[in-house]
Amino acid sequence: MLQATLRRSVWLAGGLLLSAMVSADVENRSAADEALNQLFDAAWDQDMRTSPVWASMLGDRRFNRQWHDLSSAAFDRRNQNNRAILAQLDSIDREALSPEEQVNFALFDQAYQSRLAEAAHPTHLMPISQRGGIQTLDETGNRLRLQTVQDFDDWLARLDQVDDLMDQTIALMDQGIATGFVPPKITMSRVPAQIARQIVETAEESLFYQPFVSLPDSINEAEQRRIRASAKEIIERAVLPAYKKLSGYFNQVYLPACRDSIAASDLPNGRAFYEYRVRRYTTTDMTPDEVHQVGLDEVARIRRDMEAVKQEVGFDGSLEAFFTYLRTDPQFYFEDPAELLEAYEAQAKRIDPELVKLFTKLPRMPYGIKVIPEAVAPDTTTAYYSPPAADGSRAGYYWVNLYNPAARPKFEIPVLTVHEAMPGHHLQIALQQELESLPNFRRYSGFTVFTEGWGLYSERLGYDIGLYEDPFDRFGQLSYDMWRAVRLVVDTGMHYKGWTRDEAIQYFVSNAPRKKLDIVNEIDRYISWPGQALAYKIGQLKILELRAMAQSQLGEAFDLRRFHDRLLSQGAIPLSLLEETIDQWVASERLVLQATDAGIEGGE
Repeated sequence: MLQATLRRSVWLAGGLLLSAMVSADVENRSAADEALNQLFDAAWDQDMRTSPVWASMLGDRRFNRQWHDLSSAAFDRRNQNNRAILAQLDSIDREALSPEEQVNFALFDQAYQSRLAEAAHPTHLMPISQRGGIQTLDETGNRLRLQTVQDFDDWLARLDQVDDLMDQTIALMDQGIATGFVPPKITMSRVPAQIARQIVETAEESLFYQPFVSLPDSINEAEQRRIRASAKEIIERAVLPAYKKLSGYFNQVYLPACRDSIAASDLPNGRAFYEYRVRRYTTTDMTPDEVHQVGLDEVARIRRDMEAVKQEVGFDGSLEAFFTYLRTDPQFYFEDPAELLEAYEAQAKRIDPELVKLFTKLPRMPYGIKVIPEAVAPDTTTAYYSPPAADGSRAGYYWVNLYNPAARPKFEIPVLTVHEAMPGHHLQIALQQELESLPNFRRYSGFTVFTEGWGLYSERLGYDIGLYEDPFDRFGQLSYDMWRAVRLVVDTGMHYKGWTRDEAIQYFVSNAPRKKLDIVNEIDRYISWPGQALAYKIGQLKILELRAMAQSQLGEAFDLRRFHDRLLSQGAIPLSLLEETIDQWVASERLVLQATDAGIEGGE
């Protein structure tokens, strides 16, 4: 059922790459290619202008003093601009494009059609979640280059506008209340404590002041004094009053207006919204019910594998009792956060030399390990990854959560590291950014189902490099695989099938050995981000399916490194295009084999 379902794509018609090979007049094709790339450049420039913080993170510093405009007029302008771009795209003769540009055309069209579809469900009217929003705006400074006097002056100019940004955010929330687009009260109940961390007596106590505590030695003392004095003045005059305003509004107006239900389907036109989210995040036309069933099947399969490991280690008891043992036995946990960080760093160093067994090409851009800030660590996930800057000024980072080490089992460290760092997110995203022949919209963005599907698939690659030699490490891999399978069940369950939050938590607890803290944080993440969590397992299953197909077709001639190189050769793409890519690669590999065999026979 899964294979048939995943092959039904609503995003790209079957045979795109093959049909793109239709010959066209060279002169017309060149003119069409030029027109298309001019549109790509103009649209990208528009994205940088309307998303200035993203532009700064990528290394485009033209808009370093601006925030994203959150006014209603700005949202209307963006929608109008997106429609205008699609109209320009329609004016280009697709048949006159080169094969490569036909693919770019289809992906660009898909991206902008998705923007319009998303705009039909105004989730921007819910600008805050327990995982982030203006209440955690100080974290933005951790994602930007702050090295030169100009960098700090630009950041100060942004901070000086926080009060305006706050007014726009509150206006969005007001509009959300008026139209029924409000988040669940259960997740929003975490936010008052996050806002409270921003309300302090002096500027020096503010989280926004942290980047100014230790300025680079390259900045002279006089400039350092000026920068710090400006920071104190702006924080006291603009930043702290803005957060006091948010605190009063949120606690007295917004939180009481939030809804008691948790389902996305309870929003206005909610069932259609969630069905769209499923299609968007899987790049298939799977229904929520189909995704739910895939999850149930995967949970059952992984439980059988878990039972086998339980028996291997000689545990006498049920699988649920084994989960309790893994959650509570001190041998599986560090007491000291510093020891936990050291273990993450050691694991990363162990993996890096093994990557040549999996790939012929590795990214030039390095990555580092950073600690998730204490202010948000209790409310966020175990780890995450942030990509490098496009201009090479900032490496990629694997962020690890050291809050409550007793909730971070040692046997999850290997599988977590291969997912977030290498060969997972950093390898795939850094390689994508180095694909200089691709237009920017493909180099620096993409499809979650591929990016997260690759991350989850990378967890399986730990077996290919001998990473899971200990049975508990293997159980760690299974527990992470189970975690993503459970997502398919509980995300669709809560948002489409009427499950309560407690039912989702209990289902998770019954099928995975994760600590209750992580499980509750995960369930609340799914509540506040409908559909996104489906991408991981759906993407992984497609990649595994394609690997199995290639191995079956090519037999002993199958080269895992070449397979991975081809898989990653176009960046993050929809599953239908990925399937065509690998189908064509297998066909070309078979032609090479046939030619080689014919040559051998002729020589004999």
